[in-house]
Amino acid sequence: MAPRANWKGFLRLSLVTCPVALYPATSDTEKVSFNQINRKTGHRIKYLKVDAETGDEVTSEDIVKGYKVDTDTYIEVTKDELDDIALDSTHTIEIDEFVPKTDIDSRYLIRPYYLVPDGKVGHDAFAVIRETIRSMNKVAIGRVVLTNREHIIALEPLESGLMGTLLRYPYEVRSEKEYFDDIQDVKLTKDMLDLAKHIVEKKSGTFEPELFEDHYETALIDLINKKRAGAPIAAKVTPKSSGNVINLMDALKKSLASEKDAAPAAKVAKGKKPKKRVEGQREMLLPIAGKGGKTAAAKEAAPKEASRKADKPVRTAARAKKAG
Repeated sequence: MAPRANWKGFLRLSLVTCPVALYPATSDTEKVSFNQINRKTGHRIKYLKVDAETGDEVTSEDIVKGYKVDTDTYIEVTKDELDDIALDSTHTIEIDEFVPKTDIDSRYLIRPYYLVPDGKVGHDAFAVIRETIRSMNKVAIGRVVLTNREHIIALEPLESGLMGTLLRYPYEVRSEKEYFDDIQDVKLTKDMLDLAKHIVEKKSGTFEPELFEDHYETALIDLINKKRAGAPIAAKVTPKSSGNVINLMDALKKSLASEKDAAPAAKVAKGKKPKKRVEGQREMLLPIAGKGGKTAAAKEAAPKEASRKADKPVRTAARAKKAG
C-alpha cells in the first residue's frame, strides 16, 4: 500500500494552478523499534493523560491548547480560534520567488517530500510549472501548512515530478560564531597537508548510498534473532583505547600506511554488488519454531542455524507504511 499523502491542495504559479498531493520522501518505519513493557508481567505500558495537580485522568474532549505565560498561568487557545487565523497556504502552495539552489544554506534544509498531480486533471499545468523551474535552473520557493504550522518549501524538478524540501526559518538556525570563536588559529605545514591529501585521495570515491550499511540496525536484528532462537549472547569486548595522539605527523604517516595496506581489500569489496534492498518491512525476526516433532539433532542445530540466518535476516512481507 502506498503511503498516505501528508497534504493535498493546489500548486500555483501566478494564474497557473493545479491540484497536487505531497508525500513523504523518507521513512523510518523500517527501523527496529521497541515498546516499553512491564518486566514483571510482560505487558505493554499504557500512558494516560492526567491533570498535573489532581492526578485525575482527563478525556480528549476536555483537553485544549494553552500558552504558558507564568508558573501556573496559561492562555487558552481553542481550535476555532486557530482555524480563524489559518493562512491561504493551508490549501495552496503559492510560488513566491525563484532562487539559485546554491543560495540555500544546507543548515536550512529539514526534510524532503514528493509533489505529484492529484487526480486526472491538472497534469498539463503541473508540467508547465515543473519544466519552467527546470529550464530556469533554479529552485522555486513557496509556502505550505503542515501540522497547523506554515513552512517554507523549496521545489525543484525530480524526473517527472517535483521534490519539495521544507526549510527552516532564520530564527531556527543558530549562528556558528558562538561555537567557533574559541577555535585556535593554528599553523599547518605543507608536509602535513600533503599527507592528509594523500589519505583523502585513497578514500575518494563516488556517492553510492545503496552501499551504506546501518551497522547498529544490523546489530539489533542480529540480537533479536539470536534471543528469539534461544542462541547464547556473547558479551561485547570493549577495545582498548590507543590514547591521545601525541605526534600529529606520525599519526598522519601511520594513517597513510594503513590506507595503502587496506587498498587492495577495498577494491575487491567495491567490485561486489550491493545487497538487494527489499521495500517494506525491515529485515527481521526468524519464525518461532513449533513445539514437538523435532529430533534431538534438529534441536541442537537450531541455535547454530538461527545464528547463520541472523547474519543475513530475511525481510517479512511488506506492511502498509504510515505517512510522515
